[in-house]
Formats: sequence, structure tokens, C-alpha cells
Amino acid sequence: MSRPTARTGDRRTFALPPWLAHALRAQRGPVPWNAVVRGALAGGPLLLAALLLDRTSLGVVAAIAAMLAGINDRPGSRRASVERIGGPALAGGAGLLVGTYAGEHAGAVVLTLLLTGIGLIAGGISAVGPVASGAGTQLLVASAIGAGMPVPEAGWLRALAFLAGAGWLLALRLVLPTPGGTVGDFRFDGERDAVAAVYDAVADLLDAAGSDEGTARRAALTAALDHAQDALAGPRLRRYASSSAERRLHAQYAAALPLAEAATALAWAGEAVTGRAAEGPRRLAAAVRENTHTGPLPAPHRSAPALRALDDALLHAAEAFDRGKGGDLHTRRRSPRDLLRVAFGAGGREYGLRVALCFGASAAVAQALHHARWYGQHEHWYWLPATAVFLVKPDLGPLVSRVLCRAAGTVLGALVFAGFAAVLPRPEGLIALVAVSGALIPVATRHFAAQTAVVTVLVLALVMVGGEPQASAGRIGETLLACAIVLIVGHLPMPGQQAGGVRARLTAAGSAAHAYLAHVLRESRAPVTAPDSRATRWTLRREAYRTLAEARTAIALAAAELPALARHSEGADEVVDTLERLVDATTACAVHLDDSGRLSAGDREQLVELLDELARDRERTGLRLPELPLAV
Repeated sequence: MSRPTARTGDRRTFALPPWLAHALRAQRGPVPWNAVVRGALAGGPLLLAALLLDRTSLGVVAAIAAMLAGINDRPGSRRASVERIGGPALAGGAGLLVGTYAGEHAGAVVLTLLLTGIGLIAGGISAVGPVASGAGTQLLVASAIGAGMPVPEAGWLRALAFLAGAGWLLALRLVLPTPGGTVGDFRFDGERDAVAAVYDAVADLLDAAGSDEGTARRAALTAALDHAQDALAGPRLRRYASSSAERRLHAQYAAALPLAEAATALAWAGEAVTGRAAEGPRRLAAAVRENTHTGPLPAPHRSAPALRALDDALLHAAEAFDRGKGGDLHTRRRSPRDLLRVAFGAGGREYGLRVALCFGASAAVAQALHHARWYGQHEHWYWLPATAVFLVKPDLGPLVSRVLCRAAGTVLGALVFAGFAAVLPRPEGLIALVAVSGALIPVATRHFAAQTAVVTVLVLALVMVGGEPQASAGRIGETLLACAIVLIVGHLPMPGQQAGGVRARLTAAGSAAHAYLAHVLRESRAPVTAPDSRATRWTLRREAYRTLAEARTAIALAAAELPALARHSEGADEVVDTLERLVDATTACAVHLDDSGRLSAGDREQLVELLDELARDRERTGLRLPELPLAV
């Protein structure tokens, strides 16, 4: 039901409820043709090779792995794809191995308990981050497939086929050049684009200083820095000390951090700057993309501390571009202890419990139907728990949105496949359908319903290639049953506070913001101008803004839930607003500190006001935000 939101003149405007608006929203952007090509060359050729070698069942397993790897094949650098695709694939191989042997030797009750335990572990791990979430998903999906898919080969051979399928797509990602990315060493095209986007975002923020767009542009700069950080954080693509191209990229990223700091301080001041100030960062962006020298850079007026900092940062960038030496500022420093704290913290526990309940309940229902004589043949009981895995993942969208998109996508995909299955020759027509579906996955990932439809077509084609009858009706029935289970479990009260994921993200953001502020305050008491001190400050600043962006994403998803769930995260967006303003103010203070060697009375007054506001937010929402260890 639509609801009124505002009145303009005599006309009343209406907006859809957040949970429905999210279900209808799709990501936008250019078609990733390179990923489309990789998708077309992934599952179809693997399946064809397996048919020629008379190993059809292993080909089906490899094609499933390639499909899952294709879902994780997102835009970014080659080095980042090693972790983004390879990490989940290893988890999937382990899950397939465990599920296969458990399905062969354990009874229905023991198997259900085992799958429930795996769900508890995988759910907690998924709370760590996107790569961990992908690993948890593939661990669960592969364990269900291993336990329920009728494949004659041994478990270790299935696991090898799974790893081979994912490894094939990863090899394509590392070897095939990106169209248009042939400047210099093509292996670093993703990194080059990511670093150049940071300089463009700095220029955009300078253009927006003093306007209403400043906050949005600062958020865009944070997103660009996050993307560049991920693009550079993967393994080296050369064995020794990195190549000159890698060293240059690291230097260019490091040189962008003081520019971002100065631009943020200018935006916080709220005063417009001349277009000349943004011209330098734009030239730096062009130099990164074209892999050339910077040439002369226009200097901004040095009439204010932030402008002087911007000018100094431009000079430093020009020197760094020529020297080609950069530190390791792209690394996100999180110890194993920190990761475990996230996995077993409030957010990880709540997520793990919901995943375990959904995965275990769906596995129990599926096996009960599998052994029920009145239900008939039910060879694909693993579909039910595997579907529940995708439905229970909060990073794919709000719960109701996921359920609606999954149901609609499955029905559409099943109907489309039924039409193709009636006219396509077998098996060559089905193999072609697998290749086409693989090519569509990179585009379909922009909307969960579209992704579900494409995956449904691909999976049903693989089932039929494996020698089994058309199963569209069964696929629809299993999906609707999984939707019902996840809806029920998703609204069950859990031990402790609700919205644990949002609270965990807010706590992490608060800790990072306070660590950044504490460092700046220590610098103000005993000023240190050594490069190591500033590098530490830039690293802390990056972590503060990054955790704030992650909290923003979690809050936006929670706000789009049904009111029964959305109410548990009410007020969280106000806390993030305060934290963001605190980090912005801290950045401005750091720039002033570099310029004058001390914090002014106005700087301290702003910090005190924001800390007082944050304390009130903490009392009002009950969030466990850390106290500031130093007095302002």
C-alpha cells in the first residue's frame, strides 16, 4: 500500500513502502562485457568437456561451481578477484566434501543436526565481510548439494571437480584482458581505474564544497577509497618486490590520502573554492588512467589551512608519481582476533542462529518429504536448504524483498526453461543454454529476481543434462516452501537485542571514530611530524570512514524491512550522522593541526559538542559505543 510522504503545492506525492520499493529497485551501470564473456566461457565449455570424457556428473558439479564463482565475479581488480572468487570456492569445496560423506554415512536426523551446526558456523563467519559472506554461502550450498545430489563419484573427486570449475573461471579472470584496459600492463587495469576514480572523487568534492551536495560527494569519495583499497589489497601479481607498475599504483593511492583529507576539511568548512582547486586532482586522475606523468599542476590559493594542505598534497602527489614509491596504506589492518570478535559478537551470533534455524529446518523438511511415500519421487531435496541459504542472507537485501524477488524469479525462470526444454535438442541445446545463462549472470546480479531467474534456468538445464527429467514444477514448489520457512524464522525473536548486525556495525564505527580522534588529540599534545605518524592517521581515518559506510549500508537494509523488524534499528541513522560529523570535524582538526601545530578553541568546542551529542545518542539508543580515552 502506498503512503503519502510530502505535499507540494496542492499535490500530494506518494511513495511505496520501503520493503516494496527495495524489491523493485535495480542497480544501474554499464554492461560488464568482460564478465559476460567469462560467464559464457565458464559452465558451458566445462559441461561439454565432461560429456566428451563421459564424466557428465562431474561436469555438472564443475558447472555449478563456475556459476557460483560467476556470482562473485564482480567489478574490480584481478588481485582482488583471487580472494573474492578463490576464498568462497575453497569453502565450497570443503562443504561439498563434508556433505558428501555425511550424506553417505549419516542418517537423516544426524545429517540434519550436522547441517544445522554448519549453518551456525557459516552464519557467524558471514558477518565478517563480503568475502566471508560468500564463503559462508558456498559452504552451506555445497554441503547441501554434497549430501543430496545423486552423483556416483567419490566425495574427494566431487570436491576436485568443484574446485576445478571455480578455478577455471578464476583463471579466465586473471588471463583475459579487459576491453579498453590495454594501457601499460593490462593486468593492473582494475587497480588503475580504481585509483583514478579516487582523484576524480576528490575533485568532485572540491567542486561541491560550500553546497548542499558536499555530504553526498564526501560519501562518494569514501566509496571510491574503499574500492581502491580493495583493488590493491589482494596478492601480488609478481613473485618478487612488485613490479614498477605495482609500485607506481601504490604510490598513487598513498598520494591520494592527504588530498582526500584536505578536500574533506574544505567541505566541512562549508566555504566554496575556485574551480582551479579541482583541476589538479582531475589531471592526476587522467595521469593514472593513461599511465603517464602528471605534467604541471595548477596550485590553489593558499589563503586557508585546508587550501595550504591541498597545495602541499598536490606537490607531494606530483613527487610521488615521478618517484613511484608508495607504502602499504591500502592494507586494512584487522587481526584474527578482531575477525573472531565480529564472527562471535552480537551480529555474528544473531545471524548464525537465523542461518542455522533456516538451514536446519529446511533440511529436516526436505528429508521428511524425501522419505515420505505419499510425496512421490524427490531426488532434489537439497534444493530446499540451498534456496534457504540465499534467502536468509541480509546482505542480499531486506527479508521480504528477498522473498518476493526469489519467488518471482524462480517462477519466471522455471517457466522460461520449460519453454526452452520443449524445443531445444539434447544435450547440445541445453549446453548452449547453460553458456547463455552464464553470460547473463554478471548482468542479472543487479537485481535479485533477475539473478534468481537466470540461475534457475541454468540449474534446471544442468539437471536435465545430468539425465534427469524436467523439474520446473518441483523447483517452484521447493522455492515457495523455502520462502515460507525463512519468513517465519526471520521474524522469530532471538536471544539478546534485536538488530544485532546493525548494532555491531555501529559499535565498530564508533570504535574506529574514537581511535581516529584519540590519535589526533595525542598529536595535538605532542606534535609529531614524522611520516609514520601521518600514515597512521590516514590509516585510522580510512578505517573510520569505511566502518561508517558499512554501518550506513546495514542501516539502510534494516530500515527497508517490515515494521516489525525495522523498528529494532530506529535511531541508528541519527547515530551514524553524528559519528560522520565527528570524523569530518576530526579531519578538519588534523589539517589545522598540521598547519599551526595546535588546535584552536573553536576546534575543541566543536569536538566537545559532537561528543556530547554522541553520548546522548548512546543513552537514547542503548548502543555500546566506547568512551573517549582522552579529554578534549
